[in-house]
Amino acid sequence: MAATKTQTRTGGFAATLLSPDTRRKFLAFASLILIVVIFSVASPNFFQTANLISVLLATAVNGVLAIAVTFIIITGGIDLSVGTLMTFCAVIAGVFITIWGLPLWLGILMAPVTGVICGLTTGTFVAKLKIPPFIATLGMMMMTKGLSMVISGTKPIYFTNTPEYTGISMDSVIGRIIPGLPVPNAVLILVLLAILASVVLNKTLLGRYTFALGSNEEAVRLSGVNVDRWKIAIYALGGGICGIAGLLISSRLNSAQPALGQGYELDAIAAVVIGGTSLSGGEGTILGTIIGAFIISTLTNGLRIMSVPQEWQTVVTGVIIIVAVYMDILRRHKPTTVSVTVTPSV
Repeated sequence: MAATKTQTRTGGFAATLLSPDTRRKFLAFASLILIVVIFSVASPNFFQTANLISVLLATAVNGVLAIAVTFIIITGGIDLSVGTLMTFCAVIAGVFITIWGLPLWLGILMAPVTGVICGLTTGTFVAKLKIPPFIATLGMMMMTKGLSMVISGTKPIYFTNTPEYTGISMDSVIGRIIPGLPVPNAVLILVLLAILASVVLNKTLLGRYTFALGSNEEAVRLSGVNVDRWKIAIYALGGGICGIAGLLISSRLNSAQPALGQGYELDAIAAVVIGGTSLSGGEGTILGTIIGAFIISTLTNGLRIMSVPQEWQTVVTGVIIIVAVYMDILRRHKPTTVSVTVTPSV
């Protein structure tokens, strides 16, 4: 009996290691290591401490946005508004803290709250008004971009009088505990948020319905589940996470830049797709998304160090997205071999 249980556990572990999901994560991680090795050899400046911290800070913002997009894409939707929504939340925080002079904690709180409100609005457009996610989030992208310009007067809002605000991203709690390891708080926030998001996605009712909506929304509806309510909740969650990204980027820059944000959604979507989340919905992991975010940030940083023009960096990102999506299409349409046994009649 004991031998049977041991064999069962061993077989389950082997099945997990050989599963397509694990292989995709391993391939993405191997690609990240290869990119790091190539840029380390190509440029001696790549592996310097200051540059690695720059990569970590860039990954923190893109990674948080990518986590928000992961939830949406697993439902079978898409969110083009995450970049400008991030900026809008940062502008709102700047208005509360700098322009109105309200307490720091209130301005920090208002960033994710604003994101949740915008997410609820987008979710309502998609779930109740039946507007396709592409169009609904495109409209929200334009609205939040315009509102950021209007509210800020097209000028940056600086946090000069609140130096504590910069500490959200740039201080290092880990560095205080372990001298010589100055990991910025932004990276710590990304790690904690990734762990929390993974728990929500895999261990909660919201996570189960996220996968179910992407796999077969009509079947979920016919089973008596209030699909619209859960879809709105998922978009609201994504919006709140964008608010956290707004705090990270504005504290890093020590200002809320109203013109910033558009284009970040492309890097976030690229990270999600590279990480193995299917654009068809129903599949995806937070770990894969984080690996994808590191790949995008490392690739962008390496190309910049090698003096590759910004336009070509954008071209490379576009090629990566197309290749990743095509590989997902090939995987989903891979023919399966069916064994049929025919018993002759007597």
